[in-house]
Amino acid sequence: MTAQLNRRAAQATLALAMLTRLPVPRLRDCPPVGASAWAWPLAGAVVGFLQAAVLLTAAAVLPPAMAAGLALAAGMALTGALHEDGLADLADGLSGGQTPAQRLEVMKDSRIGSHGAVALITALGLRWAAFAAIATWPPAAAFAALIAAQAASRAGLGLMNLAGPQARAQGFAAAATEGLTAPQAATAIALATALALATLPFLQALTLFAAVTLTQLLLLRHARRRLGGITGDVLGAAQITAEIAALATLVA
Repeated sequence: MTAQLNRRAAQATLALAMLTRLPVPRLRDCPPVGASAWAWPLAGAVVGFLQAAVLLTAAAVLPPAMAAGLALAAGMALTGALHEDGLADLADGLSGGQTPAQRLEVMKDSRIGSHGAVALITALGLRWAAFAAIATWPPAAAFAALIAAQAASRAGLGLMNLAGPQARAQGFAAAATEGLTAPQAATAIALATALALATLPFLQALTLFAAVTLTQLLLLRHARRRLGGITGDVLGAAQITAEIAALATLVA
C-alpha cells in the first residue's frame, strides 16, 4: 500500500512539474510521463484555485475587467503559457501547409504567424470576458467555476493522446504515451467529473462536460485529418479550446 501511495504521489508531482511552474520536490525515480495523466486534472484544479484567488482578491479593489486580466495573467504565469503556445503553433500549422508533413514543419517554427496571433488574441479575449463575469459572483461560485473548468479542460487530454495516432515519433505527445493506459485516462475523467459534480449544480456540470468533450472530439478529428495525428501542440490547443467551452457554459 505504501509503495502504491508513493507511486501515485510521484505521478501527481510529475503532473504538477510538467503542467505548471510551481516548485515541486525533486523526484528520485521519475515515473513515465504518461503515467501522470490521471493527475493532469488535479494540476488544472490547482491552477483554477489560484486563479480564483487572484481574481477575487483583485476584484475587491479593482473593476471586474482589470481583475480578470490579472487572473488571466496569473494563470499563464502558473503554466508558463504552455497551452497558449500550443494553440498558436497549431493555428499557424493548420493554415500554413498543403500536406500534413508541411503543416507539422510550420508548427515547429518558434516564430508566431498571423493565424497563430489571431487565435491567441481571440482565446485571451474570450477567457478575459468570462473571467470578468465570474469576478462578480459570490466567492464560492467563482472558486467552483474556475476549478471545474481548469480540471475538466485537462481531463480528456490523456484519452486524446491514447486515441492517437501520434503525428511525430518524438515530442511531448509521443513521450506522454509511455506509461499511459486506458484506466489512467479514465481516472482523469472520473476525477474531474467528481470534482465538477461536487462543486457545481448537476445540470451545469453535465453541460460543462458535454461542451468540453465535444470540443476535444472535434479537435481530435481535425488533427487526424490535417496532421495525421496528435502532437503536443494539439494537446495544448485542446486544453485552451476546452477551457473556453467550459467557461462559456458557466457564464451563459
